[in-house]
Amino acid sequence: MRILVANDDGIFSPGIKALAFALRELGEVRVVAPDVEQSGVGHSITFRRPLRFKHTAAAGFGEIPAYRVDGTPADCVVLGSQLLGRPDVVVSGINIGVNMGLDLTHSGTVAAALEGTSLGIPSIAFSLDASGEELRFEEAARYAVPLVRWVLEHGLPPKTLLNVNFPNRTPLGLRITRLSTHRYEDQVVARTDPEGRPYYWLAGQPTAEMEEGTDFWAVQQGYISVTPITLDYTDYAFAALLEGRLTLEGLCSG
Repeated sequence: MRILVANDDGIFSPGIKALAFALRELGEVRVVAPDVEQSGVGHSITFRRPLRFKHTAAAGFGEIPAYRVDGTPADCVVLGSQLLGRPDVVVSGINIGVNMGLDLTHSGTVAAALEGTSLGIPSIAFSLDASGEELRFEEAARYAVPLVRWVLEHGLPPKTLLNVNFPNRTPLGLRITRLSTHRYEDQVVARTDPEGRPYYWLAGQPTAEMEEGTDFWAVQQGYISVTPITLDYTDYAFAALLEGRLTLEGLCSG
């Protein structure tokens, strides 16, 4: 089995290292990750400049082939799949910090799995709650192995990936969850540089409602959260409601 491991925290992140080493028992692991942190870039693809794809021995992966890319997480999956052979599964993470609810719209970790899914490859995104003094990547990676094994054995539906969030503790169990209201309340911090010119920081604090059955609830309660995510964003119920009610003739006559 070929396993492609990517992330958005960069090639030197301890999370991707723990995940790559743990997955060796399942097959041939290849690591392709950004050369610098790419958190928050979402599902962006680089197409207006060339990309560099370099083997690296300095990241500490030992015998696991590891490559760094001066691009986005999605770029890493595209290049890894094309240049190293099509993998049987794409695994992204383990991210430093959870990716839940509306975080998914800008998460580079989830974007790597989205790209794998769009290529028709079963894909999983892994993230770890960053609360606490010590981040338990190795323990999370041990629980990631049976999840990846299950996907390799059973596959996933078309256009569907798994978004997995670990509590930063020994989990009480696993829950199949839905997306929560988890999001960042954005704010703009205005400052001035030494020459008197304004610049801005986009900042924010995470917020979510504690609703049972959601990814946020599960992680807060100490469970591993597994949320199936589909690439089909169509709201079929609303589309059916609009059918016959929203027409070009009706809009122009109104």
